[in-house]
Amino acid sequence: MKNFITDIEGLSVGNASDENLKSGCTVLLCDEPMVASCSILGGAPGTRDTELLNPDQTVEAIDGLVLSGGSAFGLDAAGGVQGWLRKQGRGFAIGPVRVPIVPGAIIFDLINGGDKNWDRQSPYWEMGWKAAENASMEFKLGSHGAGTGALTAGLKGGLGSASFTTLDGITIGALVVVNALGQATMGDGKHFWAAPFEQHGEFGGLGLPSSMPANVDLPKTKMDAIRAGEAGQNANTTIAVIATDAILTKAQAKRLSIMAHDGFTRALWPSHTPYDGDLIFALSSGKKALPEREDAFVSLGAYAANTMARAIARGVFEATSAPNDMFPTWQERFG
Repeated sequence: MKNFITDIEGLSVGNASDENLKSGCTVLLCDEPMVASCSILGGAPGTRDTELLNPDQTVEAIDGLVLSGGSAFGLDAAGGVQGWLRKQGRGFAIGPVRVPIVPGAIIFDLINGGDKNWDRQSPYWEMGWKAAENASMEFKLGSHGAGTGALTAGLKGGLGSASFTTLDGITIGALVVVNALGQATMGDGKHFWAAPFEQHGEFGGLGLPSSMPANVDLPKTKMDAIRAGEAGQNANTTIAVIATDAILTKAQAKRLSIMAHDGFTRALWPSHTPYDGDLIFALSSGKKALPEREDAFVSLGAYAANTMARAIARGVFEATSAPNDMFPTWQERFG
C-alpha cells in the first residue's frame, strides 16, 4: 500500500504544472471504463460532463477524471485528456467512432500570484495531455498538479491522497485538491481537524492538542485574511475523487460520493459554503463483491469519509513554498 488512490487496481494518476502560472492539473485514468457518479454540495461549482454521471443517465462508465486549476479556463484540460485517450483508441463506442468520457472539475486559482496573462488559448488543454502522458501508480502530492496554486485560509493548500483497506478486504482511495475557503487546521494552531483519523503519521502525527488553540470556536476564512490586510484570493473550491474496488451500481456510487462529503466537514471548517464549489466524484473498479451484511455499504461510506479527511490534511501538510506565494505553507509556519 502506497497510501495513494492508485492502491485501487486499474487507476493511475498524472500531474502537470506550470510554476510561472502557479497552476496545473491532475488526471485520474482508468485502465478500463469504470462506473462513476458525483455529488456537488458547494454553492459555486465549475464542472464538465457531471450531469451524465447521474444514475438516470445513459453512460454507465467513464475513462478518466480531471481535477484542474484555472477556474472555467481549466475545463480545457479535460479536452487534452480526451484527445490523449482518443489517440489510444479509448472511448464510448458510437458506431464507427469512440468518444472518451472524461468529466472534470476546477478550482479558482486565478489570483494567487501567478502570471495568468496567456494569449488566445489557455494552457490547460496542453497540460491535460501532458498529465495523461505522465500518469503512473506514484505521483507527487502538495504543490503539484491541480494543487500547484491552491490556498486555504492562511495556508497554502495542495493535492492530497490516502487509502484504506477494510477488514473485508475492500480498498478505498481518495484524491483531493484543497483550495478551501476555510481552514484545515484548528484555529491559530498547527493541529489538523482530521487528526482523529490519521494513519501512520501521514500528516505529522501531532494528534489532538492538549488544549484547544486560540479562536478555534470561530471559523477562519480567506475573507478574514483579506479583511486583516493579508494577501489572498476570495475564491475557493475543494474537489475530490473517492474510489473503491468494490462492485457498485451507479446509484451506489452516487451515495458513496455523498457520504464521502462527511470527510470535508471533518477536515475543513467551514465547508460546503456558498463560495466553495465542493464536489466529489465516486469511482468503482468493480473487482470485489461487498459482503452480504446489511451494513456493508454503510461501513464503506463511513470509511470513505475518514479516508477523504486524511487526504485533505495530507494535501495541506505536503505543500511546498514557491516565489510570490500569498500564504505560507504548513511546514513554514509550524514545521
